[in-house]
Amino acid sequence: MRLIWTLETFGWSDVPDVLVVAAIIFAVTLVVRGTQAVPLLRGTILVVLLMALLASIFEWVAFRWLLNHIITASIVAIPVIFQPELRRALERVGRTGLAQLFSRQPAFTAEEQIIDAICAAAARLSERRHGALIVLERNDALDEFINTGVPLDAQISPQLLLTVFWPKTELHDGAVIIRRGRAVSAASVLPLSSGRNLTDRKLGTRHRAGLGISEVSDALCVIVSEETGRISVANRGRMIRRLDADRLRTILSAFYTSSRAQAPAWPWTPLWNRARNELTRLRNRDGSGRRAA
Repeated sequence: MRLIWTLETFGWSDVPDVLVVAAIIFAVTLVVRGTQAVPLLRGTILVVLLMALLASIFEWVAFRWLLNHIITASIVAIPVIFQPELRRALERVGRTGLAQLFSRQPAFTAEEQIIDAICAAAARLSERRHGALIVLERNDALDEFINTGVPLDAQISPQLLLTVFWPKTELHDGAVIIRRGRAVSAASVLPLSSGRNLTDRKLGTRHRAGLGISEVSDALCVIVSEETGRISVANRGRMIRRLDADRLRTILSAFYTSSRAQAPAWPWTPLWNRARNELTRLRNRDGSGRRAA
């Protein structure tokens, strides 16, 4: 009955009161989102709402007395239960302000996290002289090359890449292909470059494969030499060599982030680009065959 009376007497002057309560509840959900406190908070809210509904419908004096005491005790219990979440929220407010607390955007985008993981892994692989091929898929699909490898479907991390390219593992000889922020395959076989864009004829198979995938698609390939430990990037049939972790991060941020942000203008654009690249590769192969003859 009290609930019906509240609804009948609701007026415009009560709107700010409801909005303030809604804002507080929304702020609490933002603080505890993605934590282990979410199921506990959900269960607590459901129990309280159910008890409040029963107390409003039925005139149970003892039950209402119990509900009032539970609410009073919850005022003390909630800060104790959610102490870690409240502490992290206050620390975030102190460091970045209220705007970052209520922002839905993560501190780092998915592309930036991938780039950081690749740069960290490439630096370690370069120090250890472990060869690596890391392919970043962009607009052109790489399904035919993904199918040649071992399926992974794993989140990108430096530890994953270091483990895959460890020389004693079964997956080190081949390429890791990254699609939509996940490593979809390892030990994938890539096409070798036709040789037209090679500036150094002494490049090994790993570098030729990195150039080859960049010639037949718009993929971005990071190469770590097993002999010298040098880091290179292949893009659009061109290779940028002798990179360190900082320069690698700059190049990947320029090529990978911008390409992911811009979608193709038409649905058939990736297909047309793929056909054009394939025709170019066949023409280059025919030309090199005639010169050899």
